Amino acid sequence: MKPSQTNDNQDNLFQSRLSNQINPRHEMVILSKMINWNGLEMEFSSFHIDNGKGGQPPKPVRLMVGLLLLQHLHSLSDEQVVRGFVENPYWQFFCGYDFLQWELPIDPSSLTNFRNRIGSDAMNKILSLTINIAVKSEVVAVKDLEKVIVDTTVMPKNITFPTDSKLYDKARQNLVKLSQKHGLNLRQNYNFVAKRLSFQIGRYLHAKQMRRARKAIKKLKVILGRVMRDVTRKIQSSSNRVDLTKIFSTRLNQTKRLLAQQRTDNKKLYSLHEPNVDCISKGKARVRYEFGCKVSLTTTHKQGLVIASQSIAGNPYDGHTLKSALKQSEDLTRVKIKSAFVDKGYKGHGINPEEVTIFISGQKRHNGKSLTRSIKRQLKRRSAIEPMIGHMKNDGRLGLSRLKGIVGDQINAILVGAGHNETVA
Repeated sequence: MKPSQTNDNQDNLFQSRLSNQINPRHEMVILSKMINWNGLEMEFSSFHIDNGKGGQPPKPVRLMVGLLLLQHLHSLSDEQVVRGFVENPYWQFFCGYDFLQWELPIDPSSLTNFRNRIGSDAMNKILSLTINIAVKSEVVAVKDLEKVIVDTTVMPKNITFPTDSKLYDKARQNLVKLSQKHGLNLRQNYNFVAKRLSFQIGRYLHAKQMRRARKAIKKLKVILGRVMRDVTRKIQSSSNRVDLTKIFSTRLNQTKRLLAQQRTDNKKLYSLHEPNVDCISKGKARVRYEFGCKVSLTTTHKQGLVIASQSIAGNPYDGHTLKSALKQSEDLTRVKIKSAFVDKGYKGHGINPEEVTIFISGQKRHNGKSLTRSIKRQLKRRSAIEPMIGHMKNDGRLGLSRLKGIVGDQINAILVGAGHNETVA
């Protein structure tokens, strides 16, 4: 079933139109007139399949995309942006309503469903939309899209600081709760013992009594192993063995991985509800390690417009992310990039100099010749992307990704770039 559309063609006897009351020079009014909403509706309508079962039609595409843009423009949660829609007539006009709305347009969970339905690839169309608006409003010239700055940062995930004791106890709780839900009578659940041990570990660590703390942590690990083996035995002897094996497979695999990992391992499990989180060190004095994913950002050299934003799982080397960042930029802008300015972390990027000219910070020569004064000035401006990343982290939603999984990180990174472009345009 295709999404519904907001129909304000008919006049209301008891209400006057918003377009006759609000300021026509307001930025939201101007922005709403520059966006090709019909094109977005045609592209996103293909994600809604008519299965012939009827039901309520989906919400208008303009409403959903407008709320996503407003959310990342003002760094709001799903609940906050839906409530703000009712309070702000300019937001209502931006989302396609010409009469004042007094009720919530959607349930906040509908934004989650919309993001999951659209996916990360289609979200690039929203980022491309903001780029086209910047070009149309002459904030950025097409020629400016040929010269870019590329950098990476860490987008932290919404998890607590991982400790062995916390992970062991959480994994035990998950197995116990799942066993109770499906009727497996465990020999012992260790709820009171593990709770007391967790309190003791916190006190030992606070008092710097590391030997006692390590002993208590080891005991928690032993308890987790006992519960895991007990659950496995109960599944083997159950009449529903095949179904229970499928239900418990994720939790048991996480537990085995948690018990087997060592302190010096590379690919460790840092969160049970977000197993793909990476531990990334960016050389910061205040924060040695951050837990999340790496995000590659590409901005125009002159104006700082984000023309590519992608999250990359697995903590790859910065130089290996440059090719995909430039490709995404060219796909979204449809403009061939001629030169890119990067920092020293991109050495060994492997980009053919005949395709794109790469200038690395601190570089003294190019093609065997000294850099010209113009290129030196342009290279010095490479650091202009750093405060933009700071704004996206503090004022946007780049500082903490609350969306689930790898796809959630990709969607959040793309929409952060779109929200930043709205402030630039």
